[in-house]
Amino acid sequence: MLNSRLCALAVLLTCPFVLPAQKGDTLVSRRLAPGVDYRQFTDRSGPFLMHLVRVDLRRKDIELRHARAHDQLKGREKTTDMVRRATEAGVNVLAAVNADFFWLTTGENENNQVIGGEWWKGLKVTDSPYDTYDNAHVQFAIDARGKPSIERYMLDGKAWAHGVATPVITVNFNPSGNPEGSALYTPRYGASTPRDTVRITAEAPMVSVGRRGDTLRFVRRGAVSVTSGSSIPADGAVLSAYGNGLRMKEVQAMADGDTVKILLTTLPRAPTAAAPRMIIGGWPRILRDGVSIAADAATLEGTISRNAEMRHPRTAVGFSRDSATLYVLTVDGRSQASVGVTLVELARIMRRVGAWQAMNFDGGGSTTMVVEGKLMNVVSDTTGERAVGDALMVVRKAATPARRP
Repeated sequence: MLNSRLCALAVLLTCPFVLPAQKGDTLVSRRLAPGVDYRQFTDRSGPFLMHLVRVDLRRKDIELRHARAHDQLKGREKTTDMVRRATEAGVNVLAAVNADFFWLTTGENENNQVIGGEWWKGLKVTDSPYDTYDNAHVQFAIDARGKPSIERYMLDGKAWAHGVATPVITVNFNPSGNPEGSALYTPRYGASTPRDTVRITAEAPMVSVGRRGDTLRFVRRGAVSVTSGSSIPADGAVLSAYGNGLRMKEVQAMADGDTVKILLTTLPRAPTAAAPRMIIGGWPRILRDGVSIAADAATLEGTISRNAEMRHPRTAVGFSRDSATLYVLTVDGRSQASVGVTLVELARIMRRVGAWQAMNFDGGGSTTMVVEGKLMNVVSDTTGERAVGDALMVVRKAATPARRP
């Protein structure tokens, strides 16, 4: 403990920037870039050891990015490795944390995923085996104007051909277990659509011809398949209908050469009604309008007791009342130096650092805070940093070259 404090003091002496005082001892505090600050601090009442990154969202040279493991829909990767890959590609990653819950076997995240304005995964109900009841979990979003929001978003998708609107129930996810449904599969899913051996299927391959505003435009190409497992065009998508119902007839009626328009957005709409540039999930919301709702998580989002009421390492994200400041926090846990926090305690900490809206990301052994490429928190898994499904990155964009007169 003494050695760690001496090391922290040495870093502090070389990095004189100090954040406003808050409860607890500040061990390390430094500015990562104009508008982006990092602080490591303690609270002896736990004890808790915490790491906070604060971001001025009004700055045009700072961007939040949603990163997927290996840049694929499935798979797991350490947060430090995601940062390393981005850095090698020329991206200036100031900080990053682990994000959404994921399946350990496949690495696929459980909630909606929008990356750079592209829907990688779209759902009505969160794909989770742990809910006490099926529902949409909370998600953190950034719209096309750069405004943050926290809401339990569900996919609102529609496909139009011949003036007929066909609902899109899921994106890159088979809506199995339902008598009928419809799904859009893009190359992010893989080379072909999933096999469905229970329901009859109609699958319409399409080639992308661009977009108009938020609406994607496709041209139908080839015959409509009467079986699942169709090839997904590398420059297009497949619209699939399951079950012997109206959706099936609508997809079968889309002839070769037809124009198909697809709009993918959210319900509820983002506050500014602008399309989402990023959506990244978690579970559950812990602050609404400055008030802790963490104690109601089991009722509101079906959390389980061992997740909510027990102390664990935690990762959280939130923003200020004026939506101008982002707060990304991790709390170390499962050690004598830092015992971890419950969701109620996490909400209290997030409110104390300045958040007005906040939500919980995946925690436990997944909790990871990376600053300037270095792992800052003490991970709780004995095997070291855990490979996770995705991450939230704070990126400093390259300066735009000045135009010549």
